[in-house]
This record gives sequence, structure tokens and C-alpha cells, in this order.
Amino acid sequence: MMYEKYWKLKENPFQNSLDTRFLYQSSEYEEAYARLNYCIEGKRGGAVLIGEYGTGKSMLCQALLENLNKSSQYLPTYIFYPRLSPQEFLKEIFTQTRKCSPPENIEGLDLIHLLEKDVLHRARDENRHPVVIIDEAHLIRNIEVFEELRLLLNFQSEGQFLLTLIFIGQLPLIEKINQLKQLKQRLPIRSRLNHLDKIEVGKYITHRLAVAGNKEEIFSSSAIGSISIRSKGIPRNINNICDMALLAGFGKKSQRIDRKLIEQVSQDLEKAFT
Repeated sequence: MMYEKYWKLKENPFQNSLDTRFLYQSSEYEEAYARLNYCIEGKRGGAVLIGEYGTGKSMLCQALLENLNKSSQYLPTYIFYPRLSPQEFLKEIFTQTRKCSPPENIEGLDLIHLLEKDVLHRARDENRHPVVIIDEAHLIRNIEVFEELRLLLNFQSEGQFLLTLIFIGQLPLIEKINQLKQLKQRLPIRSRLNHLDKIEVGKYITHRLAVAGNKEEIFSSSAIGSISIRSKGIPRNINNICDMALLAGFGKKSQRIDRKLIEQVSQDLEKAFT
């Protein structure tokens, strides 16, 4: 970006990308991550993480996935496009864990048995635990997908599940899961990411600027207060406002970002999406 040099930054600090270097670990984030990790390490059936759009669910998901990939104890599957049929879900789990496609035309119970033998039991024998992470899980349209995934939780060994399911999505996800009593009972660990408060918004901005190489105060305290209100404490909104504020400040040759500039930028953003 053209403003990086002006603000003495090494890179753009407010891109809406899944770069975990910029991850701000709020108290809610730490608790949610700890619960998901507890579920995985304990080889429990599964957990649910919910939050509104832009609250950082996918970033947390990415951090969790990175840590799982660093360990030889786990066999992670990451499904980021959940609008699949029940059979497509099961085949995707097989493909990611076995690094090859399942036999053509295999369906139904045969596919379940294939997963049991070549994924679940094989992973157990290798002392690895399969973890299936489903991002944007509220977008699952076919309720039978949840039923097929629940069936995989029937496979246990010595009282422990042979895989763990992690569902991540927006609020409607809970409504869908609550309709399925048997699945709900096996997903007792639940977390929620809410909006950041004013203090955390300031820490969030400071953290991302520091990662990008900032050594000076760029945003005034009144600017941060305005960002907190305008963004409603949603990280994605904070990124958008701060990014445009740095660009506008660069254009005006400002020394700092003040409340007035934040108000102008926020209004421009609101007009652009109405």
C-alpha cells in the first residue's frame, strides 16, 4: 500500500487476511481457544464456536489449524466450504486425511466403513487423532450432513472418540445443532466470540500496528474511541476503518489520526455499503 512508508510501517497492518501474526488474543479469544484445545486434547466428541460476522472466528480457526499441523499427534481436516452433500463431506474427510481420493462410486454404509477402517482405526494405530474443523458451518443446508457426521462419533475405543468434530459458525449454527438432540449431547463444549470493548479495541489496534513495525503513536485516544463506536467492536470493521484512515491521513499529510478523520472515513464507508 502507498501509505506504509509514510506511516513508517513495514507492511499493511489492517488487511482482512488470515495471517495469524496479527492475531490479537483477547480474553474471550484465549478462553475460546482453550476450550477447543481442551476438547481436542481430551479426544472428546466435539465443540462449537459461534460469533457474529467479522468477530475473528476464522482467524482463531486458522491458529488452531496451524498448531494441529505442527503436531504429529493429530490428523486435521479443514472444511472451509460446507455447502456439500453428506457423501461429499465424508469423501472430503477421507481425501484430506489419506491424501488420496476414495474409490469411485462408493456411497452410503460402504463409505462409512471405509472411513472407519482406513481413517479412524488407522489413525488410532498410528497414535494420531483425527480432528475435523468445519468453518462457516452455519451454511450447511442439508440437515443430513449433521447426522452423517454424528455417525462418525459412534466409533470409539476404550471410552474415547476416534475423532473430534469442531463446528465454527454464526449464530444460526446453534439453532441447527439444537434440533438434533443426539448430536447436541455430544457437543457439550461451546464458546462464543463477542465484540471487543473500547479498551480491547485500543489494544487490538496497537498490536496490529506493532506487528507491522510501528514504533510511534498513530491513532489518538479520541480516534480509538470513535473507532470503537463506529466499528461496534468487530475486528473486521476495525480493520476497514483503520485501513481507510491511514490512507486518508496519508493523503492529507496528517501527523496523527484524530477523531474527526475517523468520523469522515466511517461515514464514507457507510455510504459505500448503502
